[in-house]
Order: sequence, then structure tokens, then C-alpha cells
Amino acid sequence: MAELSQITPIEYLKGVGPQKADVLKKELLIFTIGDLLTHYPFRYIDRTQFHKIRQLHSDMLSAQVMGRLISLQEVGEKRARRIIGQFKDETGVVELVWFQSLTWLKKSLQVGAVYIIYGKPTEFNGSISITHPEMELYQSQEKKTGNLSMQPVYSSTEKLKKFNLDSKGIQKLVQTAFETVFRTIPETLPDYLMQKHQLISYPNALLTIHFPKNEQQLKDAIRRLKFEELFFIQLRLLNNKQLNTKKYKGHIFKQVGEKFNHFYSQKLPFPLTNAQKRVVKEIRIDCQTGAQMNRLVQGDVGSGKTVVALMSMLLAIDNGFQACMMAPTEILARQHYLGITSLLGEDFCNIKLLTGSTGAKARKVIHQELEDGRLDILIGTHALIEDKVIFKNIGFVVIDEQHRFGVEQRAKLWRKNTIPPHMLVMTATPIPRTLAMTMYGDLDISVIDELPAGRKPIKTIHFFENQRLRVFGFMREEIAKGRQVYIVYPLIKESEKMDLLYLEAGLEGLLREFPLPNYKISIVHGKMPVKDKDFEMQRFVKGETQIMVATTVIEVGVNVPNASVMVIENAERFGLSQLHQLRGRVGRGAEQSFCILMSGQKLSKEGRTRLETMVRTNDGFEIAEVDLELRGPGDLSGTQQSGVLDMKIADLAKDQSILIETRESVIAIFKEDAELSMERNNILRNFLHRSTPAISWDKIS
Repeated sequence: MAELSQITPIEYLKGVGPQKADVLKKELLIFTIGDLLTHYPFRYIDRTQFHKIRQLHSDMLSAQVMGRLISLQEVGEKRARRIIGQFKDETGVVELVWFQSLTWLKKSLQVGAVYIIYGKPTEFNGSISITHPEMELYQSQEKKTGNLSMQPVYSSTEKLKKFNLDSKGIQKLVQTAFETVFRTIPETLPDYLMQKHQLISYPNALLTIHFPKNEQQLKDAIRRLKFEELFFIQLRLLNNKQLNTKKYKGHIFKQVGEKFNHFYSQKLPFPLTNAQKRVVKEIRIDCQTGAQMNRLVQGDVGSGKTVVALMSMLLAIDNGFQACMMAPTEILARQHYLGITSLLGEDFCNIKLLTGSTGAKARKVIHQELEDGRLDILIGTHALIEDKVIFKNIGFVVIDEQHRFGVEQRAKLWRKNTIPPHMLVMTATPIPRTLAMTMYGDLDISVIDELPAGRKPIKTIHFFENQRLRVFGFMREEIAKGRQVYIVYPLIKESEKMDLLYLEAGLEGLLREFPLPNYKISIVHGKMPVKDKDFEMQRFVKGETQIMVATTVIEVGVNVPNASVMVIENAERFGLSQLHQLRGRVGRGAEQSFCILMSGQKLSKEGRTRLETMVRTNDGFEIAEVDLELRGPGDLSGTQQSGVLDMKIADLAKDQSILIETRESVIAIFKEDAELSMERNNILRNFLHRSTPAISWDKIS
């Protein structure tokens, strides 16, 4: 973007002024002329096509009509106030209705004048009307800009419309902005890149996306602007990555020692999958380079990430360092502790658990053993980042379900040693490739894409509410075989706004079908005290209860191999990622497991797609791709910190090929010119100097 358009406040653009500038800033985050020029149209309409009033019907998405405004009348009181206009052409009369900006409308609309109106026809009580149509005096038509068959439509708000800043008003400002700054807008990519990727110039792309002359020109403009946006995201991320590699020296793990080898050859209860072997090797190589490792390991539920993390920590211990693992919840931290200690056995190495509920006496022992180096592995929750927790020589940090921790929380672990420890962050939420390349583009990424041998795929079935008795019968059959059942509800208490089966009512129905003392039920939800929650969880883990009734608190961190059935109530109201996580709570033993999705009869198109996807596939990465298409990257990233994902035109669900093209291009540029010191890369070097750094998702303080 040109320097002029970057720094010129929007209030100085002709036709704006302080009041309009204020509402543009608040409603659309348009602060400068540059912001205005990157407020792109979201669609285009054909202003050459007119309809007669008698042709209007409610199935039309929009219609343009020329006629005369024959009357205006204000009716109703307070919130029911509205203006009704009668609009006529030679074929009939249509009613126009406004509920907002009434004072301005009464002043500006001229009864008796000829207008061109544009809007969505709707039917009410057998009559066609148009609510909040765009209104334009006929004589202003000759001032139209660009191709009339492809007129831009801009997003606006009711507050903006009060200042005459509807789509048409914004279009006029954009036109004025181009008249003011077009000649000063510089090219933003080097010539060699534009030629290589067959891109049109930036100024022309910017002008064309607002005022296209034809479909092909518009396609070329959109491709150029998407390429630009994704290219600079990758440039920032990959520059961060190479800067971090140079800036942060890492501990060198010279040897694969006794504990690693003994565990691998004597204690592993099952052979590693090829995917696990590959990831362990990648981590081992990283820890020998002398640079600090930052690696994301993503793997589907049950793929064996914890074993990979354990072997990596043993590698640190063999080289004289301490290691720690931080989990987001006490339940998950305790599960990791129990799982790892059972794998290693007693006296293999010194492992301790530190959580918010660790007693003062035990905490004192942990602090002392950490500081004098006797404690090898510390597993815990946020308690690990307290200032009192001081390691003698921390060399390796594992963060599980890392998206649940803030940047500052991760940074506190990062500062626990003068030379930063190697960082391994893990997630059981499969991340689509496109999202991983933007959200985690500055990390090395490993994927465990293989499940351990002997695991049977979970069978997923969708039942409607009227099939509930069949589900109860099936549950009885599984319990009779000695299996256990989860039932998950989306809410704890009844919501007036949502007709969901809630946990308390569901429990009442269950107790009728599965009466005490023949059946025992555990209840777990997020609002329970931690001790009560742990007590109920442990009853289920030990097999003392057959049914676990829960909210989504069990989404992550419960491992009960004997549980073979997961029933999810109102499954259509859950996101795909969450459904997949919940399904992963079963299928952990040798027996066939089942996931039953319960829903009402009425399903939205999106709800049906989610349930059909779950029934069709167990592949978490395929599910993540569908989820990305349905929800968009903002929802999936689970954070509002990300400037990386604040995109104006690119769409990660649809623009995978462009993203890959830009990433490969940036990698090639840095391979040839890591410092961007060559003259032909001046534009790129200047961009990095000007731009704010991309968020580094691994650790940064």
C-alpha cells in the first residue's frame, strides 16, 4: 500500500470529515485511505438489468426496478415505528419499508421523483414488499463508475447508513480515494516474482477488484490480491523461524543413552508405529543441531503422542537435563503421570506430579528436588510456571494441548533456563494443512498419521430421538458384556433459549432405564469441585460405575480402555472437531467400540453435514478439512490473538493451492537470499522492517 494511503487519515479524504470518519473507524475499522481501498466488495450486481414490478417474487435474490415514489408515510410507535413508501411503475405498485434511519429518510427522499431501487423482494400477507432498498435518483445514473454489469456491493451497517454510507456511499468514497492516491500506489512485489507467477500489478489489481471491466480481469485481480496476502504472511512466519533459529541457541543432546535405549528395548509394551519412529527421529535430529527446537506434533486421538513425548524426555535425561510436561487440566496431568509411571515402573527415574491441589509438604519436596537436580521429570498443570518452581537444568519442555495455554504462560517455561529448553508442543486436534501453514508456520511440524496396530476403527451411528429405546437396549447389551458407557450432554442446566437435552433431565431418564443398584452411574461436569470430579472420574476408571454422564469436560484427558460406547446427545449442536475428540474417548481397548450420535429430527444443512461426516470417516485430518470449510479459520484457531489469520480476501478452505505456491516461493527466496540483501529483494526487506512481527505460536515472550 502506498505511503500516502497508509498514513493519510480517512477524515482527510474529500467527502468524509470527522463524523463520517468516526463511524467508519468504529464500524469497519477503516482508519486510513489504505484501509478503505482494502475494504473489498463482497459481491457484484448487474445494474444493466431491470425488472418490472409485476415480475417481482420472493424467490428472487435481488431485483432492480425503475419507477416513481408516489407516497411516504410514517406509522407505528417507538420500536414499531417505520416508514412505508408506495413505489409505482407502469405494471403495478410495490411497498417499500424502512425501520432504521427514519429522520434522515424523511429529509432525503423526494415524493414524486423517479428512482432506481435495488433490494430483495419478500412476500407478506400475499403482497410483495422490499425492506431497506437502495434508492438512487434516476438522473445520477450517468455518473456510474466502471462496468454497469459488475457494480460492487460493500458491507455496511445501519449506523453507517445513517451517514449515507450504504454500499453506494462507500463506492463513492472508494472512487474518490482512487482519484486522490492511485498514481502514488507503488508495486509491492518484485518484478521477478510477478513474472514467475504471472501476476498483474498491485495498483491495477486494487482498482480492478473495486471496478472490474469483465470477469477475467476480476479473476486476475482476486488472484493477485490473494497471492499478496498469503505471500506476506509466509514471509513473516518463515523469517521469524529463521531468526529464532539463529537467535536462540539450544542444548545439544549428543547421545542416545542408557535410559532411552533401555526403555525402547525392554519396557515398551508395544512396537512403535513407523510414524512414531519418524517423529522421534525428527526430534532427536533437532536436539543435535545446537539451535533451540520448536516442534509441533499433531496426531489423531490414540496415535501415541505421549510415548513420543516420553522418549524425547528420556533423551534429555540421558544428556544430563531435566524435563517437564505441562497439561491444561488436572485430570489430564494426572493421567499423563499415571500413564508414564506405569510405563517406566518404579526406580527408573524420579518423576513427580505438581498441580494446584498438591499439598504443601509434597510441594516443598518437589521444589527441593528440582533445584538440586534429583527430580528428572515434572508433570503438571499451570502450577509448573509459578516463580517458585526452579529447575536446576531444564532442557526439554512438552506442552500438551498447547492451544489451551496463552503465549505468556508458555513463555514462562521458556525462561526457566538461561539457554532456552527445547519445546515440543502437542495437539490431539488434527489441523488442516492450510491452517497449520499459517497458524504454526514458524514451527517445524510433525504428524503422527498412523494408529497403533490392533486398534479397531470406531463404528459411528446416527440415531434420531425417536430411536432412543434401541440405543438404551444396545447400552444394556454392552454393559452386560462388562463394558462401560459415556453419555455426553451439551449443557448442565436447562436453557430457555435452546431446547437441548440437558444433563439433569437426561440423568432422570437414565435412572428410570438403568435403576440402582443394578447399574451405577458417575456424574462429571465442569462446575463440580476438582476433588468431586476426580473422585467420580476414578470410580469410572476403576470400573466401579458402568455409565459416565458428563458434559464436554471429558473431551480431553480420560483414558478408560474398557469404555466401548460413547453416546453424544444433541450431536448436531457440537462442532466437528469436538465430536471427533469425544469419539476418541472410546476405542482405546481391543474390543469393538461405538459412537452414537443422537439428534432431533430437524437438522440444518450444516448440522447434517457434520453428522454425515462423522459417520463416514474416522480420519481426523479429513474431518478437520470439512470443519475448516464449515466454520472458517478464526473459529478453528481458538484464539483472537492471531494477526496471522486476520485476512481480508484469502480463504484457507478454498485457496490451498495459492497458499502452497506462496510458501514454496518464500522458501526458495530465503534459500537463495536468507538476509534479503540482494537488490531485487529490496521491497521484501523493507516490508519486514515496516511490518509488526507475526505471532510466534510456540513460545515468544
